[in-house]
Amino acid sequence: MKALVYKGPGKKSWEDVPDPVIKEPTDVIVKMVATTICGTDLHILKGDVPEVEIGRILGHEGIGVITEIGNGITQLAVGDKVILSCVSSCGRCSNCRQGLYSHCLDPEGVAGIGWIFGYMIDGTQAEYVRVPFAENSVYKMPKGMSDSEGILLSDILPTGFEIGVQYGRVSPGDVVAVIGSGPVGLSAVMTSRLYGPSKVIAIDLDEARLKRAHDFGATDTVNSGDKDWKKQVLALTDGAGVDVAIEAVGVPQTFTMATEIVRPGGSVANIGVHGKPVELALNELWIKNIDISMGLVNTNTLGMLLTLVTEHKLPVEHFVTHEFSFDQMIEAYEVFGNAAKNDALKVLLH
Repeated sequence: MKALVYKGPGKKSWEDVPDPVIKEPTDVIVKMVATTICGTDLHILKGDVPEVEIGRILGHEGIGVITEIGNGITQLAVGDKVILSCVSSCGRCSNCRQGLYSHCLDPEGVAGIGWIFGYMIDGTQAEYVRVPFAENSVYKMPKGMSDSEGILLSDILPTGFEIGVQYGRVSPGDVVAVIGSGPVGLSAVMTSRLYGPSKVIAIDLDEARLKRAHDFGATDTVNSGDKDWKKQVLALTDGAGVDVAIEAVGVPQTFTMATEIVRPGGSVANIGVHGKPVELALNELWIKNIDISMGLVNTNTLGMLLTLVTEHKLPVEHFVTHEFSFDQMIEAYEVFGNAAKNDALKVLLH
């Protein structure tokens, strides 16, 4: 089969590799119908995730059809079309019993981390993939749902919702600021509306993405390239600061921005994948009673979000901006890696 293989920092190849095989009774083999590229894949290619071995197949999002099942599978069948969760979880260990699937104690390759696709085992940017713990890690795709809708449930919708909105404790009437209007940031903008905030402020350097943010529920936008960007944000809060600041980029500057605009007693929720340390001004923040949260998505809300997408309660149709075939994988990476230049938000490969 063909797959996108990591060759070391800055290097990748779409090449022939062996087909995956069943290894455990709880495995299934899925023929991929659609996949996509995540900002985390770009971080891996930059060398920000050194644990990823040369030769690893990248990708952790996807939709496919089951072609083979392990002898321990009872709830899935060959021919089922499924959405693959980016997190693999056994559903039985102490962490999984608490809903902390991201720190499942059983996944292969690394104890205590549920994200293994494209990290510790071969991922979804391939013609076929082996899915461990399948009955707790895939969701049957409803009839009538498009691939461009379903693909968003693998990672970005649960990540924006769980790590941004839920960890940030968005409440009715809150003023929420989301720094970064990429796919995950816009997922946080969109799903924050489920909790009834009074304002949702999208902050970004890219005017095209800021314009798009209104389609996802942003009430206001601020260009962080403006010298008075902070003044603009505070003006939208009567000078008090936002109740919840969500960081969705993953660089030190944007995390610092979040801490500068949050009000006393507010929350900073970090979604971004950071490749280097961030300085934290505790000498200024300790007295402001600020909560700071961060984490790896659990996907324990995937089922609920699947229902909302099925019922068209979330405007997910605005996410996919570019489509490619699998044999255009390298071209898709070039487009997504230069998202601002290409006005790309989410790419779909099928």
